Amino acid sequence: MKKKNIVFIAKSLDGYIAGKNGELDWLQAIPNPENNDMGYKQLMEDIDAIIMGRTTFETVCGFGGDWPYQKPVFVLSRSIKTIPENLRGKVFLLAGPPQEILQKLHHKGYFRLYIDGGRTIQDFLKADLIDELRITTIPILLGGGFPLFGELSEAMAFEHIQSVVFLNQIVQDHYKRKR
Repeated sequence: MKKKNIVFIAKSLDGYIAGKNGELDWLQAIPNPENNDMGYKQLMEDIDAIIMGRTTFETVCGFGGDWPYQKPVFVLSRSIKTIPENLRGKVFLLAGPPQEILQKLHHKGYFRLYIDGGRTIQDFLKADLIDELRITTIPILLGGGFPLFGELSEAMAFEHIQSVVFLNQIVQDHYKRKR
């Protein structure tokens, strides 16, 4: 099975994935009356499991409602000790460096992974373990917050695959890592 680690995330025009206080309301700034999934369903067909950071997990849990994922979710955390009862069998805890995490998941049969969460994405990029970037740009300037990208020890080249425009305003760019 071909191994693949995919980032699927939205950012502001100025490159932030969350506002100064962690706010995400700007993600809904453009009306979407037909509930266009903007490639999310295709992403779910392309993956076996999800790796997300603790902050992203806590944010998703804070949305309320039903758990939004049908695929297994592996949460990277050293501070969370137990998974809520309603998420057992759906969410699993892992800790360690990205290479070790991937080794554990590959051993369990998960090879096509969605990498989610700011610090988690940055850690996987630093380890050069991201194969695809699917970045959706919302036309808003936040002026600060949590940046999508952090410092890297060296440049990383990606090939542009395609751009898709949703709702006449939102642009999703798809890139593959050049190796």
